[in-house]
Amino acid sequence: MAFLEFQNISKTFDGIPAVDDASLEIRKGEIFSLLGPSGCGKTTLLRMCAGFERPNAGRIILNGTDITDLPPNERRVNTIFQSYALFPHLTIFENIAFGLRVARKPDVQVREEVEKMLQIMQLKGHEQKKPHQISGGQKQRVAIARALANKPEILLLDEPLAALDLKLRQRMLVELDAIHDEVGITFIMVTHDQTEAMGISDRIAVMNRGKIQQVGRPAEIYETPLTSFVAAFIGDTNFFVGQVAPAEDADYCTLRIEGFDPVLCFNDKKLQPGQTAYVSVRPEKFRIHTEVPEGHSRLNVLRGKVTDVIYEGGHTDYWVDGPGGYRISVTRSHQRFGLDEAPITWGADVWLSWHADDGYMLEQYREDDEGLLRLPSPADASLLTELPDES
Repeated sequence: MAFLEFQNISKTFDGIPAVDDASLEIRKGEIFSLLGPSGCGKTTLLRMCAGFERPNAGRIILNGTDITDLPPNERRVNTIFQSYALFPHLTIFENIAFGLRVARKPDVQVREEVEKMLQIMQLKGHEQKKPHQISGGQKQRVAIARALANKPEILLLDEPLAALDLKLRQRMLVELDAIHDEVGITFIMVTHDQTEAMGISDRIAVMNRGKIQQVGRPAEIYETPLTSFVAAFIGDTNFFVGQVAPAEDADYCTLRIEGFDPVLCFNDKKLQPGQTAYVSVRPEKFRIHTEVPEGHSRLNVLRGKVTDVIYEGGHTDYWVDGPGGYRISVTRSHQRFGLDEAPITWGADVWLSWHADDGYMLEQYREDDEGLLRLPSPADASLLTELPDES
């Protein structure tokens, strides 16, 4: 059951749409992420939930109550800003107590709630310090503690990890998850970082140019993208274009791709012979071989030449020029000691193989009117892995 609903929300600034007819249902107690490039509308949607912006159209329903026209102070919603917005002249204790004192809570209750937050956030012993005397991660925990002290129904997090360095972001991601498990309220997080969203979210809404492109669990978003934008924005992928032909198994189809031998693909979209199919294959789904691999009925194989090799420690990334002008991205995981076998080097002739189930058909591969992720020809398919201008 939906706890928070955005019903056909639209918002424009100077006639330019920031959010365009967006509808979402968010469940009680989940971590929900709004993910997309800069300018996609995710922060505007968050600000409308907080009451800092009012939609031009649509309604926002929280736990059965229409809060669209309520001022921010009358909503059971608190926001953590990217800058944390701590009061530099107040101690950590007083920063956390600020909202409680504004609400005129008794001193006994203020102390009880602050002590509870200090315990949950692992800030005991820092009560009398000022914000400049603690680390970035601790500042974030103070900001979260202050927001949670008033017992909101929803906590909004606007790029909460953007101000931290990589190692601290990774650690705080784990801590955020633990804090959520402790307090149990609904978290809605805005981020442009796919790793953050995939790592912590129960569900994700991918946005672009004010529209919601797909909503689902992280694994659903990654493994079964609906559009070329989602496939390219969430991780890396390869796009192939082909004409559908029948296959012996009715659940599959054969794709006629320029320069390729016939390619078998699971036909979950039930496309008919003669229709055009747009298929995404993730780099890690490929296997790279120095000799022709032994085939089976659902294994696709093509030959190519390595044009780039990037060693990443736990894996190696290869770029392989294949038939039809396709430039294919391949990721090879190092499951065994890397010096036990001869490396595949630049210029090597190789074979790539992938299972028919690992090519996923897209429902939408372009957005003509927006100029996003266009595919001029099969030879330019790799251009789809480039993101649109974020200005």
